[in-house]
Amino acid sequence: MTTYPASITFHAAKADDTPAFIDLRGKTRQNAITAERLAEVGITADTWAQMMRSGNLPGHVCLRNGQLAGYCFGERGTGEIVVLALLPEAEGLGIGKTLLERVMADLHAQGHQRLFLGCSNDPASRSYGFYRYLGWTATGETDQYGDDVLEFRFTA
Repeated sequence: MTTYPASITFHAAKADDTPAFIDLRGKTRQNAITAERLAEVGITADTWAQMMRSGNLPGHVCLRNGQLAGYCFGERGTGEIVVLALLPEAEGLGIGKTLLERVMADLHAQGHQRLFLGCSNDPASRSYGFYRYLGWTATGETDQYGDDVLEFRFTA
């Protein structure tokens, strides 16, 4: 378990904060997606908040010096990790790993023994090594975006 200074805190995501989630998504180092592009695929602050309020999209956030530094969300019904996003200045501090672990624990508590996500198939991408280092394995499948589908299986 990583120990953080008092300036770094974690808590469950709140639906009222979805505009900030949209904004941060466009500021990530790799795979940044603008608010306009997200809206084109049906993701807005309102639709995101609705999914959260329905209980279908559990998530956790990290604040650094009181400001949003990153978040992770999973889909309760399927066990998919749908997004993990960090500001560039929050990378390399263990924040992404902690956020991912928290959402994984939520989904596991809901009965999921297998989780999955889409991940770049480019070894130069930060996500490529990140997930594999944490025990995620390729399934041999690709998703609708051409990304590798990785899975994580919980052991007893």
